[in-house]
Amino acid sequence: MRRRTLLTGLAGGLVFAGATPALAHDRRVLHVRPGDSVQAAVDQVTGPGWTIVVHPGTYREVVDVPAGKAELTLRGATRDPRGTVIVFDNANGTKKPDGTTYGTAGSATFTSAAPGLTVRDLTLANDWLRADHPDITGTQAVAAYTYGDRTHFENVRLLAHQDTLFVDTTALDAFDRQYFRHCYIEGDVDFVFGRATAVFEECHFHTLQRDVTFTPKGMVFAPSTARANPHGILAVRSRITSGAEDGAYKLARPWVPSYETTAWPSLVVRDTRIGSGIDPVTPYINMRDAYPWQTMRFREYRNTGPGAVLTVPENRPQLTEDEARLHTREAYLGDWRPGA
Repeated sequence: MRRRTLLTGLAGGLVFAGATPALAHDRRVLHVRPGDSVQAAVDQVTGPGWTIVVHPGTYREVVDVPAGKAELTLRGATRDPRGTVIVFDNANGTKKPDGTTYGTAGSATFTSAAPGLTVRDLTLANDWLRADHPDITGTQAVAAYTYGDRTHFENVRLLAHQDTLFVDTTALDAFDRQYFRHCYIEGDVDFVFGRATAVFEECHFHTLQRDVTFTPKGMVFAPSTARANPHGILAVRSRITSGAEDGAYKLARPWVPSYETTAWPSLVVRDTRIGSGIDPVTPYINMRDAYPWQTMRFREYRNTGPGAVLTVPENRPQLTEDEARLHTREAYLGDWRPGA
């Protein structure tokens, strides 16, 4: 069972409402320990500039950070993200007490609308398993759903299967920015997806083995960028590995949602090592035939590895050197310098 693997060696315990406050260096700090609730700590935050320190352990709960908790920092107490795990197991098709279902966004273990959020040094996971729920067809199960501008994840592990990380925006006409550095993200179907301006720098993407006979077994990226936004998802100086057989996964497919049929998905993968799990001949695929990937803004630049070989060049559109200068962290994030 994946759930047992995820939690092996981690301190567990029941979750109770509570957090220990402290005042340090003129900043408000809350400490959460096993037996406490991370959500209870979030609820205590009354303004910008708070820090919540989550001590090693497993916190089985859903955490929701509303827009009013701006400039919040949520971090593990140690630099090992494996030590602190926030995990739950809702899926799109999981029923709520009122009989309705959670939907994709509602399935998230961690949700944040807060601008200026920083998350670091911990794990966010959704350990819902298809095999345990054969009656549920809505199998999207999100680990993190983020849609606040200037969202910054550093040294965070994001674990799930389908739709692990949903990078969204606060409105259809907003170009909210998100930055992920030194993060580990694993999943199988569309496990990095959404419409945000999202930069992944020095991150590790890992595709999971699936006990299915068909291929592709899944896709890493599924951007849904607004047509007016010049910047979608950018992965730079990263790596993509796989637990599945060679060529079992696609690099991406475009997502054009029914609520925004004018979307023009944008994805740039550059200076990244792509392992053999990605199909090098046809790395892209359509989500719907009405929106072929060839009409989308999918580009690569100076990638390496067996999954990056230009076997059929027309199947892997490449940036020119001049175009590559427009697809950098600085160009995507503008006047925001995370960590500065």
